[in-house]
Amino acid sequence: MDQTDLKQLLERVRQGEESIDSAMDRLRHLPFEDLGDAVVDHHRGLRQGFPEVIFGAGKSVEQVERIISSLLAKGNNILATRLDEEKGGRLQELFPAAAWHREARCLTIEQKQVETVGRGTILVVSAGTSDLPVAAEAVVTARIMGNRVEQLCDVGVAGLHRLLARRELLFSASVIIVVAGMEGALPSVVGGLVSRPVIAVPTSVGYGAAFGGVAALLGMLNSCASGVTVVNIDNGFGAGYAASLMNREL
Repeated sequence: MDQTDLKQLLERVRQGEESIDSAMDRLRHLPFEDLGDAVVDHHRGLRQGFPEVIFGAGKSVEQVERIISSLLAKGNNILATRLDEEKGGRLQELFPAAAWHREARCLTIEQKQVETVGRGTILVVSAGTSDLPVAAEAVVTARIMGNRVEQLCDVGVAGLHRLLARRELLFSASVIIVVAGMEGALPSVVGGLVSRPVIAVPTSVGYGAAFGGVAALLGMLNSCASGVTVVNIDNGFGAGYAASLMNREL
């Protein structure tokens, strides 16, 4: 339940279209519901504007199923991240309305229409094709949170002309997510070109001295371009969520 749902519920009670007992039943599991091995935060949509997101890694299919069912019962849309192919396939069988985003390793269920709440467009830029899974996670996250999203792929600094040829797309975005591995230089380049927030996402792509993304992370943290903020290694979800908050129409 988010703020819109709560306002509509209270208005129906005020108009006599829904009984107080019925409204109390719908609110019974606020702020949370204890499922035993999970405690689902049904209050998160009211606090933050988007319901709890399910982190799928380390959870069994049965655990994820119970959490999804609990969230669906309260009228929420669903975003589950970091699901492998086997879990994604099983959950699709259990929830036929689900969409499995293979590259992003995410599953979404839209039981109510996603309303566009962003002021402008979020642009997700990836340095290389190997960075696309992390970029895809950011795209799926930002879209289900109600944003217009565009994507610009394979424009790393090894061929900087590819990025410069798309300057108008860069300048038109409200928030830019830049996903890069190796030495992680691309966010600094983008940050030096635009007057918009830039969210840098280091990936674990690279050769030995990349240290599983640590080299890119340190490079981004030390960026001399103003306005560049950094999330954790491979955290496309975190970047998509942060960009959505920045882009939200208050």
